[in-house]
Amino acid sequence: CIFCISIRHKLHEIIELSSNVELFKRFSREKDRLQSFKNEIEPVLNHTNKLLSSFSSIYQKRKDEVSARGEEWHKQVEKTVKKLHQKLDDFKKENRTALQIQKTELEDMIGKINEICKKATKLQKANDIKEMQAFWSILKEKETIQEIRPYTFPSFAECQIDENYLQTYFGYIEKIPEQNVVLTERKLEYDVITDKRILQVPTVSCVIDSGFPPDEKYNARLYDMAVTDDKKVWVGGHSRELKLFDLQGHLHRTVTITCTGIYICLHNKQVVFSDNLKKAVKRVSDDDTVLTVFETKAWNPFGITSTASGDLLVCLRKDDQSKVVRYSSTGTVLQEIQYDSQCQPLYQWAWNIAENINGDVIVTDFKRNAAIAVNQSGMFQYSYGGEKRASELSSVTTDSVGHVFISDFRGDKIHILDQYGKFLRYIIPQGERIDHPRAICMLDDDELIVGEYLSGLSKTIKFMEEQK
Repeated sequence: CIFCISIRHKLHEIIELSSNVELFKRFSREKDRLQSFKNEIEPVLNHTNKLLSSFSSIYQKRKDEVSARGEEWHKQVEKTVKKLHQKLDDFKKENRTALQIQKTELEDMIGKINEICKKATKLQKANDIKEMQAFWSILKEKETIQEIRPYTFPSFAECQIDENYLQTYFGYIEKIPEQNVVLTERKLEYDVITDKRILQVPTVSCVIDSGFPPDEKYNARLYDMAVTDDKKVWVGGHSRELKLFDLQGHLHRTVTITCTGIYICLHNKQVVFSDNLKKAVKRVSDDDTVLTVFETKAWNPFGITSTASGDLLVCLRKDDQSKVVRYSSTGTVLQEIQYDSQCQPLYQWAWNIAENINGDVIVTDFKRNAAIAVNQSGMFQYSYGGEKRASELSSVTTDSVGHVFISDFRGDKIHILDQYGKFLRYIIPQGERIDHPRAICMLDDDELIVGEYLSGLSKTIKFMEEQK
């Protein structure tokens, strides 16, 4: 208390305030930590309640799917039964005709033999030698049948039913392996960057010309980017090439690939990309050889990102379905994210993707024109749509404290959200503006780099500064 120690009087006991101030700070931090934790687990509780409310309907839906499969098999069995019945009817008709012909032939033959034998008996009784000699040639020349075709009925060859083999074709119930979701302790933004603040007027600090040619239909040049640990930038555009630039715009490497570099990321310090033509995820080795990491089978791969755990998250699309799949580095499927707790599709067209520091997976949806976030276990967290009519959300990235940055292709700006999906502000550089931004990557917590779709330029934007 300045008043008390500056004059010779004592209105109250003089105490050391610094320890109390520090206590208040620690007290406040711990309270904020618990509040942050509560904010994280409340959506989990809500999701759990939704699952419990729809528990019976979800399992009934699975039973209905099994029943539908059974009905389909019943139809196939009925079809096979009818086919075999028809074949038996055809055999029956064929055999009946043959037996009728044989019956007629045998009856005719027996009738003629009876006549001959009757006459021969009469001649024998009359002892008419002359007539017997005349009839001898007829009796001798009468032919008999050497062989008769036996007619047998067809039999049904019943195949042995192998239950295991049968289930292979029918289907099986797959239990998805349970994975614990690590609830990371969140660092508060003002604890991490207390000495920095967001610039009111962000500025473009440098520009890189990728040099990609425009496509004939949309005049598109640049599609995606990925930043290396030493602050170089891989760029993919309208060319079957990937280019590596430094921030001064100097070209360091050019790699020829099998498709246009629409979706790329860095994984284990190597550039990885989605090959739509071959339905595969590929990587570029250190000697510029292109290798297939894994194939996505019937699904077309789109946006791709590397995770903190070393996995790959890939946006996949087939017909009108879309999903996100987590792969190991060897291509093993670890997780599929496709439906919410009500069994409704999360995505219409999963486009670009990023992982946040808290494990959330944020996807931009081309058809919904929205950013959709789920947590590590695939539970829906939030959806952000911006200004629907004026925005076209494209790529997404995150920083070290959980901010979400989304490029706005139509609005020529960057949207900043907090880790809960709440809008914070726009980044709109002054002077050197951004035009049709598509690709977006963080350089550090002060700067990001934005790739312009039409111009093919990559622009570094400084949006934070030291507090004075």
